[in-house]
Amino acid sequence: MSQDKAAGILAAIGGSDNIIEIEPCITRLRCELSNADLVDETALRKIGVHGVLRSGDAVQIVVGPDADNIASDIEDLR
Repeated sequence: MSQDKAAGILAAIGGSDNIIEIEPCITRLRCELSNADLVDETALRKIGVHGVLRSGDAVQIVVGPDADNIASDIEDLR
C-alpha cells in the first residue's frame, strides 16, 4: 500500500528530477525540491495526504506514522 502512495506522491511533487532531497520525520516527508510550483496539492490530497506545508522550495507533506516506509519507497522508485 505504501508503494502506491509513494508512487502517487512522487508524481504529485513533479517526479524524481524535481527532488533534491527527501527525508522522513515522525509524520512528515520533508522535501527540498528544485521547483515547488510543480507540487499538485489536489493530487496529494486525493492520495490521502493529511496536509502540505510550503516554505520556498521546501515542502512538508503530512502522511502520518508511515512516513519512514513511504520515504524509503520513494527512494526505491527514484
